Amino acid sequence: MAAALDGGDVACIQLRLKDVSDDDIRRACDILRPVAQDRDVAFIMNDRADLAAELGCDGVHVGQDDTPYDDARRLVGDEAIVGVTCKADRDLAFDAGERGADYVAFGAFFPSTTKEITTPADTDILTWWQELMTIPCVAIGGITVDNCETIIEAGADFLAVGGGVWNHKDGPGAAVKAFNEKMAG
Repeated sequence: MAAALDGGDVACIQLRLKDVSDDDIRRACDILRPVAQDRDVAFIMNDRADLAAELGCDGVHVGQDDTPYDDARRLVGDEAIVGVTCKADRDLAFDAGERGADYVAFGAFFPSTTKEITTPADTDILTWWQELMTIPCVAIGGITVDNCETIIEAGADFLAVGGGVWNHKDGPGAAVKAFNEKMAG
């Protein structure tokens, strides 16, 4: 993770562990959170606002089947980041924005090995959001250095990438550097 973070600008790291115990999440967080925070990179917990608050995370990312936004905000506090997955649903995005979400996430835009895609998104949702709102939007789902340009051109403020970094042929640092170059271009 240090090599990835040292590869270029990274706004945030999300700890996303499924089907593991809370103690395993705590241990992973205690190891990884300082690596991010020592580099001034926000460290957020996926799904679990309760653990984000307990473990000193910078925020939480919640999906539609997780802790509702209002409860997540109450648990992590007003200064923490709370992002909301909105899939390809404009109404969900408006609702999250009106409630005070720090960002909304749209996707999946491409096939992903991280999770099953139930609601594929079209890039026009990014353009639509940018025309109406000032709250940042994050593109998620199967994004790689090779396919990210259309997402960036459509208006994504941030790219959520997992496999696109960890599985990059030249390593995670090179992936982050390449993503930075694409975002700057």
